[in-house]
Amino acid sequence: MSKFKYVFLLLFVMILSGSKTIQKKSKLNVLFIIADDLNCALGAYGDSLAITPNIDKLAKEGLVFNNAHVQYPLCGPSRISLMTGLYPDQTKSKKLRLYLRQTIPEVITIGQKFRMENYHSIRVGKIFHYHNPRDIGTAGHDDSYTWDRTVNPYGRDKKEEYKIKTLKPKLDGGTLSWLQADGYDEEQTDGIGATETIGFLDEFAKSGENFFLAFGLYRPHVPFVAPKSYFDLYDIDDFSVPKSSKEYLKTIPKPAAFTVRAKKEQVDLDPDLAKKIKHAYYATTSFMDAQIGRVLDKLKETGLDKNTIVVFTSDHGYHLGEHGHWQKQTLFEDATRVPLIFAGPGIKKNKKIIDNPVELVDLYPTIMDMVQMQTPKFVSGKSLVPVMKDSNHSVRESALTELQVYTGKGKAQGYALKTDRYRLNQWEYNGDVSYELYDHRIDKSELNNLIGHKEYKKTKDSLKTILKGRIAEAKRVPIGLGKQIDNVQPSFEPKRIHSKAKKF
Repeated sequence: MSKFKYVFLLLFVMILSGSKTIQKKSKLNVLFIIADDLNCALGAYGDSLAITPNIDKLAKEGLVFNNAHVQYPLCGPSRISLMTGLYPDQTKSKKLRLYLRQTIPEVITIGQKFRMENYHSIRVGKIFHYHNPRDIGTAGHDDSYTWDRTVNPYGRDKKEEYKIKTLKPKLDGGTLSWLQADGYDEEQTDGIGATETIGFLDEFAKSGENFFLAFGLYRPHVPFVAPKSYFDLYDIDDFSVPKSSKEYLKTIPKPAAFTVRAKKEQVDLDPDLAKKIKHAYYATTSFMDAQIGRVLDKLKETGLDKNTIVVFTSDHGYHLGEHGHWQKQTLFEDATRVPLIFAGPGIKKNKKIIDNPVELVDLYPTIMDMVQMQTPKFVSGKSLVPVMKDSNHSVRESALTELQVYTGKGKAQGYALKTDRYRLNQWEYNGDVSYELYDHRIDKSELNNLIGHKEYKKTKDSLKTILKGRIAEAKRVPIGLGKQIDNVQPSFEPKRIHSKAKKF
């Protein structure tokens, strides 16, 4: 071979190799961040008290969905729903302590789909259900098919549970509890999770390999634990907690009333104690925001922000005394609505907040569209990419949420329909069907049930028809999903001795 031909061949190989490199870098990565029990008490969502500069900055750089709703306001069912793009009636998972493949063994999750496309799928922290705080440090109810690698952080907040103050003598994940912690961010479970996520970003920046990196935070879920400096950000006297009377309960269906009075120890709290607990929730939210900030700073520092889509959300909303209730498991806006922010290449900066309703089942097809992958046929969600291209576009007119309630006198089946203006809640209980109707133009707090008002009859009838269709749609058998197993009971767990905490 002549010298000229050799040089030409070498240049050709280099050009070909270079084109492959360019092609590889042009593939988009995904950084998926999900908080635990986070409502829309964020600066980006108009909360004047919340100190959340990092999430607010992400919102300014991306697109904010202001009317996003979960499909089940409870950790386990919601997380399985959003990771599969399926409604709870399709996943057959409506309880805690269910592993994904107990009910839909052949499903392909978002992370699993990325693995099939030769991406690295990584989990740091809580993505599928964990009993929080009990299962911190374990794999919880994780799905091994979804990930190549996983990290289960375990921090000082877990080690020092004996310091936590709670409303009950035994600490569990369903009771209000809080702690102004000693030490530094990096010692807390979510701080360790952020550090581990940062390490993966450094790794992928060097290797150039593509990734789906899921960072699941354990906060602000109870116990509300954060270093003292985050409590010091707030003046406790700035907080107030709404009051709720027994007369109010008579205006809503019995199952709805049950949901907001289910936890007796959290009803009619002393006003000063209620302010203290709400203060702790906001402090913990600010701590969570700071850990997200550390990760987003590293994303930019490595240059990966140029080809990485960031998705931020929560597994459901959270009551902070609204309707006389704390925590979740209701069909009110406080429990179903969550933050949803997209940012990254190809996403227009936030010129307009999207008020049209969307659902978390829409995450799966949206992410697939953004990275130019084929969405599996079984997925029930709708891609939000058309909305990203044109903020005036709408992909759906309503959001659907489901909730089952066990009252001790039977099971109540609830469904909620949320449009841009109205909420219609339907309850089936002991053979009776009852409704709630709220008009957000005059009642964003959803305290005035309009179901019996004559001037809303046409609206009520129209929404009932829509809800009936939505329920039927959510129950259809998805094409290509495979087995759906009904009536699966939660996995057996031997009784454990709960961590002791300081009763307030």
